[in-house]
Amino acid sequence: MGDRDELLIKYLLSETSTEENSEIQRWMAEDSANQTYYNHFKQIWETSKKLEPLSTIDEEQAWRKFKARVSQPIEKEVKVVPLRYKYGWLKIAAIFLVAAGIWSTYRHFIATDYIAVGAGKEVVVKTLPDGSVLTLNKNSLMSFANNFTDHRAIRLQKGEVFFKVTPNKEKPFIIDADKVTIRVVGTSFNVKHVNEETEVIVETGIVKVSVGSTFVELRRGEKVLIKNGSTTLKKETNTDQLYNYYRSKAFILNNTQLSKFITTLNEAYQVNIVIEDPRIKNLTLTTTFTEDSLNHILQTICQTLDIKQVHSEGKILLVNKL
Repeated sequence: MGDRDELLIKYLLSETSTEENSEIQRWMAEDSANQTYYNHFKQIWETSKKLEPLSTIDEEQAWRKFKARVSQPIEKEVKVVPLRYKYGWLKIAAIFLVAAGIWSTYRHFIATDYIAVGAGKEVVVKTLPDGSVLTLNKNSLMSFANNFTDHRAIRLQKGEVFFKVTPNKEKPFIIDADKVTIRVVGTSFNVKHVNEETEVIVETGIVKVSVGSTFVELRRGEKVLIKNGSTTLKKETNTDQLYNYYRSKAFILNNTQLSKFITTLNEAYQVNIVIEDPRIKNLTLTTTFTEDSLNHILQTICQTLDIKQVHSEGKILLVNKL
């Protein structure tokens, strides 16, 4: 433990003078690393105060270990002033050593940090530390555990992500989307989490989807849709490849309802297409659009289904010709 740490202990004991307080504040403001060091130091200190009455370890040995363990070289250090403490040096060090050990264990096993990954107006491809490849659709937000090679955990806050997971039987790949948990070993699948609804579609392998104690296992070509926090998990057969448009750059329709396709077009092109006439929303389409313009797609839809489009107040209305 160097002079810097001694002054920080004095600061935490509220025994620093006005000049020393200013000196510490200047030191923390000089570099964000200094502020991070202080925050960590303070967290250990707060834990040590709770542990103090229970400490029975060898204080001399603890002092030597603590000096070797905690001290970190920092180029810019504060000036040192003689200290007067309410507690003995050895007891402070002993308590700090216990606290530091507990804090380290807590950080590793409980308080895992997460690294955010987001996609704005463009699709984003991200390779995780274990080799798994993620494709984020536009306007998606997720995060992965900082120690991902040991703790393969994902949090999907919103949007849509295609996962191609590197197999590892010893370390399952787990995704949390609010109350929905998705667990896999090595497989590929699509997860869409929008407006409190979560849809999982499997391309390869086996995916376990659970809500509380209820779960369902999905295999290739199967899907499940969980609506508004429901615990009902109904496995269905996926009938088209429409979900895959943001990776394949193609809208693949196979007897797909017009209403479903319009929802996807609104997401993909950030527009507001409205089916004005309910009589046409269940009409179906079987075709493929590959990197076509929205205008071309709408023209083809109207010609195929014998309907028309009307532009009104920022909306595109699809109506029956009759």
